[in-house]
Amino acid sequence: MCNRKEHLFSIFDHLVQMKAECSCGIFSDCCLSDITLKQIHYLKTIDMNGEVTFSRLAEITRNSKPTITEMINKLSRLECVYREPCPKDGRIHYIRLTKKGEMIARAEQNALHQVIEKLVESLDDHEIDLLIAILRKVR
Repeated sequence: MCNRKEHLFSIFDHLVQMKAECSCGIFSDCCLSDITLKQIHYLKTIDMNGEVTFSRLAEITRNSKPTITEMINKLSRLECVYREPCPKDGRIHYIRLTKKGEMIARAEQNALHQVIEKLVESLDDHEIDLLIAILRKVR
């Protein structure tokens, strides 16, 4: 049993490493190999919430508005976000992701898609169906 667990660990470790390499490739393509996890978290939060204002982002992240302003300024300098004035109220600004920001916010999903593509290329249809059936049992 222990040998099986070690073998599974090795296989899953390899898959996780593949995903990490794909993520690093995406970050490298964006010229952002040194982006922080906190910055990625903010980009994901903006991406998930759509129409996000500074006040709303402060509320979602449970941070102060000055903290949000500082983070958005950093992300703006990295060309990941921009401010868009509200057409109805010029005092309100929406925080929007640039294409670069979207790529980073969705890097993990895109990396996972790349790993899945590698799996699909390596397996035949029967093996893919078998893998799906096995993984569905995991809860």
